[in-house]
Amino acid sequence: MRRRRFISGLVGAGAGLGLAPASAHAATQDSGGSTGAGLTRGTRSATAGVPHDWQAVPAPDCTPAAQLLGVAAAGPDLAWAVGEEGRNGSTPGRPLALVWDGTGWTRLDLAHLGFGGALRSVAGTTCQAWAVGSGAHLLRWDGSTWQEADFPGRSASGTTLTGVAVDADDGVWVCGRGSGGSVLLHGVDGTWSWIAPPPSATTATPSGVRVTASGEVWVYDSALVARWDGTAWTELTAPGGLRPAVTGLLPVTADDIWLTGYDYGVGGPPGKPPGVTLKHWDGTAWTAVTAPFTVGVLSGIVDDGQGGPDRIAGWDFWDQTRAHYLRWDGGSWVSERGPTATTPVLPEALASVPGTGGYWSVGTTSSSPYPPAQVHIER
Repeated sequence: MRRRRFISGLVGAGAGLGLAPASAHAATQDSGGSTGAGLTRGTRSATAGVPHDWQAVPAPDCTPAAQLLGVAAAGPDLAWAVGEEGRNGSTPGRPLALVWDGTGWTRLDLAHLGFGGALRSVAGTTCQAWAVGSGAHLLRWDGSTWQEADFPGRSASGTTLTGVAVDADDGVWVCGRGSGGSVLLHGVDGTWSWIAPPPSATTATPSGVRVTASGEVWVYDSALVARWDGTAWTELTAPGGLRPAVTGLLPVTADDIWLTGYDYGVGGPPGKPPGVTLKHWDGTAWTAVTAPFTVGVLSGIVDDGQGGPDRIAGWDFWDQTRAHYLRWDGGSWVSERGPTATTPVLPEALASVPGTGGYWSVGTTSSSPYPPAQVHIER
């Protein structure tokens, strides 16, 4: 499963990394203290394809090893980032959450939640915000912190949640797996229902969910890419791969869909890095697209505010001390770099900031889930 862990075998032992997309209408999943690892901040023109100037912004210290796995923004004065802190290799840590108030990021006390592991995905608007955590934990933002929320099947064996998105009608969509095999949970006005799964999803657990501006709901991973239109499912051919992970999906039109991720391929020596996955659906089949760098990870994709491609976040194995973004220039993906850091920079999620033309991009400072890894955020 993609969501969301440190990179395996690059500096030390660990599992695989992933990401969540967001648009003007939805964010997925697929946020005072002393200054810690850098936050990076940038702005964009209202015109898609214009290069951005990325700048560092302070972030709070968290308990090493710390990573941020999801980010969402309601506007320039409110954003959330979630992840995990205190992890030690394969030993899970504790849920981690930061909130942005327009001037700085604050680390929240989550001791009241009472569970271990990570918060993996977050989505929100000015009206509501939701996050999902390891296992079957669904959290709702109460205006100051995160609180556990109930949903059908919460305590049932086999229930797991992996990603979350919100729609323009104040609905919330959660992907994962229910005890009955469903892969999508919908909530509106406090009423929850599991959507019957697509025909081929008898064993699949999607790693991410995305809502388009037109209201279509997509779930995705390496074995399943499917669209729910409110009545029925439409499935695409699975993107496949040898040892793949899918980190983001951007449906533009029925014959124009972008998919991001990474793949370790077959075999190789210990420490072998993954290869970048960038694929395009033309209405009939997936085609591999050559990215500006090929060894590393693509960890999330956002649209341009009108549903078209805009930015992809990435980690470049050959240039690890700055994020390697891909910018859509109208006909191809071109490189755009973050500022150089004194540590590795591994982006794991990317979100647009409504009303600003900017972004938040979150991650960590190590390819291995051990101290002293710290959170890293870029905007």
